[in-house]
Amino acid sequence: MSMNDFAVLSTGRKIPLVGLGTWKSELGLVKQAVIWALQSGYRHIDCAPIYGNETEIGEAFQEMMGPEKGIRREDVFVTSKLWNTKHHPDDVEPSLLKTLKDLKLEYLDLYLIHWPHAFQRGDTPFPRKEDGTLLYDNIDYKLTWAAMEKLVGKGLVRAIGLSNFNSRQINDILSVASIKPTVLQVESHPYLAQVELLAHCRDRGLVMTAYSPLGSPDRAWKHPEEPVLLAEPAIAALAKKYNKTPAQIIIRWQTQRGVVTIPKSVTQSRIKENIQVFDFTLEPEEMNQVTALHRGWRYIVPTITVSYITVSHIIQQRPSTKVYMAINKEVTLKLNVMLKQLFLSVLSVKTLQIKYSPKVVHYNVCCCICFCRLMVSLSPGMQDILTTLLMTPINTHF
Repeated sequence: MSMNDFAVLSTGRKIPLVGLGTWKSELGLVKQAVIWALQSGYRHIDCAPIYGNETEIGEAFQEMMGPEKGIRREDVFVTSKLWNTKHHPDDVEPSLLKTLKDLKLEYLDLYLIHWPHAFQRGDTPFPRKEDGTLLYDNIDYKLTWAAMEKLVGKGLVRAIGLSNFNSRQINDILSVASIKPTVLQVESHPYLAQVELLAHCRDRGLVMTAYSPLGSPDRAWKHPEEPVLLAEPAIAALAKKYNKTPAQIIIRWQTQRGVVTIPKSVTQSRIKENIQVFDFTLEPEEMNQVTALHRGWRYIVPTITVSYITVSHIIQQRPSTKVYMAINKEVTLKLNVMLKQLFLSVLSVKTLQIKYSPKVVHYNVCCCICFCRLMVSLSPGMQDILTTLLMTPINTHF
């Protein structure tokens, strides 16, 4: 990878456009994957404590980086993230210090708030009630951000940023920030082009990083009927034209948009292939062709638990889009009226039919809006809307 293949952060620091993602990279494999990546020319490694592999990544760094090892620490851009249970200001620095210890580093190049929502404080990554629902914390992420800013002042991180935040949440942070976020990391690929969000970031000086850029085909929970990004005919045709793999076409599309891309792999040949994307250029009409594949499809759609409600967005691309909400006994008629108003106003649907049952409320949304707008509205913004709706106590039952 040449020195020209980078984006420039608002701090002036350069971030390589292609990095190695490490989510789902298993222990026993991730160390060698990082070593192969560094040997292949990668100078950007994306990490997070919730991935459970930072200690092994640190072993790779220790083995590969140093004065007499051929790779200088200052030449490798390392990103990590603050997990949801550590949003309390008092927990931010200790969490970072644990990451630095595990990675065997003195500083990070970039530290992100992993998700806008906070879980209950503690050392349990996914704290739950007895019924299995997640326990949330109401700490304001703006307070978390203020604690993140202090890390920059102490020289523990070079830059700070956001992950999985939507445009409104970005603006919320910017309204109080003394140190502005430099990066937004979100899911992005041709089926989820994030055109509007990318423009929003550019206008505000943020660089976008795309995770799951190849559709995360190794997910354990993938649905057999979901679209397979790497089998997309339009991308296959471009791959044939340029004598590249579909993955290389997708990564090149992102980098030509100025989007940092962090494909994950633990296979040496794929690690090498994924960075060999700077020896060809897609034509403007080909870039538009790939962007036009956007269908608002999210591969990474978490189940979100807010107060009394568990929301699982199971979305299919059909004329009648179905949204299933599994709810417990404490959901009220009042909530359902508010949700109906929400769908009708926010999503601008023409009709909404609601069928009730003790365990499941089935929303059959007959939409006259485009599919992508429905998807954008549901995630991640829906989480904030539902949180607001559930601020008052719920007493009435079905």
